[in-house]
Amino acid sequence: MTFDEIIKTRRSIRKFKCDMVDRKLIDAVIESGIYAASGRGKQSSIVIAVTDKQLREDIAKKNAEIGGFNFDPFYGAPVILIVLADKSVPTYVYDGSLTLGNMMLKAHELGLGACWIHRAKQEFEEEFGKNILKKLGIDGEYEGIGHLALGYADCENPPIPERKDGRVYYIG
Repeated sequence: MTFDEIIKTRRSIRKFKCDMVDRKLIDAVIESGIYAASGRGKQSSIVIAVTDKQLREDIAKKNAEIGGFNFDPFYGAPVILIVLADKSVPTYVYDGSLTLGNMMLKAHELGLGACWIHRAKQEFEEEFGKNILKKLGIDGEYEGIGHLALGYADCENPPIPERKDGRVYYIG
């Protein structure tokens, strides 16, 4: 696929096979994320790759609790990539968002399904998330930006919706 095709055909996937993703593919997705643009080159975002089934289930349960859901908010994806960013950097939210965006595009290029899932902020404000950081030896003030549910799609790629008119303006 060309870069334009990747951008135009990427869609959020909300049904995954339980098959684990090969570590090399996970690493390629993460690498795309850590090469995302960042404010003043500060590289404020970090990525936590969760492939451990029990921790994945614990995170899903916490995320569903925060969201008030009674279903798996990660749609059965076997991998969760959690993006956090250093709150001391003024552009941390943007930096983490770009990290997630790059990872979604790379996942699509590799034939993987992905979906940005919210509520990481709330997870990592609670002891639940702080304990994960502590176990990993991550110090500092990090805010959860989002999760990337990652895996092999167990559905067709959703259709490309028409683009709304009136979203581009020129001056000059």
